Amino acid sequence: MKKTIFTGAGVAIVTPMHEDGSINLEKFKEIIDQQIAGGTDALIVCGTTGESATQSHEEHVEVIKTAVEHTAGRVPVIAGTGSNDTAYALHLSKEAEALGVDGLLMVTPYYNKTSQAGLIQHFTYVADRVNTPIILYNVPSRTGCNIQPATYAALAEHPNIVATKEASGNMSALVETIARCGDKLDIYSGNDDQVVPILSLGGKGVISVLSNVAPRPTHDMVAKFLAGDVEGSRRLQVEYAPLISALFSDVNPIPVKEAMNLMGMEVGPCRMPLAPMSEAGRENLKAQLQKMGLL
Repeated sequence: MKKTIFTGAGVAIVTPMHEDGSINLEKFKEIIDQQIAGGTDALIVCGTTGESATQSHEEHVEVIKTAVEHTAGRVPVIAGTGSNDTAYALHLSKEAEALGVDGLLMVTPYYNKTSQAGLIQHFTYVADRVNTPIILYNVPSRTGCNIQPATYAALAEHPNIVATKEASGNMSALVETIARCGDKLDIYSGNDDQVVPILSLGGKGVISVLSNVAPRPTHDMVAKFLAGDVEGSRRLQVEYAPLISALFSDVNPIPVKEAMNLMGMEVGPCRMPLAPMSEAGRENLKAQLQKMGLL
C-alpha cells in the first residue's frame, strides 16, 4: 500500500499580495501560522487559490521555499507544480523536490489539453523522474481536460502517483474510479461542497478553499467523519454550505481573498486579469461571514 501524504483538511492557501501586486511573504508566514494553529492538516501552496498562474518562476519557487522553511515540518507542504508543458512541469517539480516539499500537486494540461493517452504519458514522464509523491489534480471546468476512470486506473499503477484532488463534480465517475483503483489512489475532495460525500466513498479529506477563512470547522468536518461522528460531519457540511457558495460566487480566489480582507487578514488584491467582486457579491459574502460569526 502506498503512503498517504496527509489525512484531513489541507488548505489551498492564498498568496498574499501588497497593494502593488508584489508577493507579501511576511504576511504569508503569518497566515501559515494561523492555519496550523487552526488545525489545518496540510498546506497546499501555489495552486489555483494561490494564483500560481500569474506567478513568475522565481516567485513560484520563493513561495514554495518560504512555505517549507516556515512550516518547518509542522504539517506536510504540497507544492503545485503542474503545467501544460511537460518539460516545465518536470523542471518545477524537481525544484520543489529540492526544497523539501512533502508532495507535488499536478494539474492536468490546460489550453493545449491532451488525450487520455497523453495524460498517461505526461504524468508518467514526471513521476518517473522525481521521488516526491504526486497528487493529480482534475479540474476540467478550468482546464478543459478530464481524467477518466480508466486513465486513473492506469496512473494509479505508478508507485509515485499516490492521490488525486478531484474537482470534476462527477460523483458517478468518482465511484467508478474508486472501484478501479482501490487503495492504490487516495482521493481528496477538490470541492468544499462535496467533502462529506467523498469521505463516504473512502476519501482521505479535502484540499480546501474554505479552510482559508474557517480552518477549524473544515478540519472538524473531516475529523468527525473519520472518527465515526458522521452526523456531526454532515451537520458542518450543511451549516457551511451558504458560505461555501459565497466563496465560489465569483472566480476563485477573488471571493476568498475578499473574505480574508474583510476579516482583517490583509492579504491584498488578486493579480489581473482577476477583477474585484461586485458590490452585490461582496455584500452577500459579508453577510455569510457574519452569519458564521467570522466578522
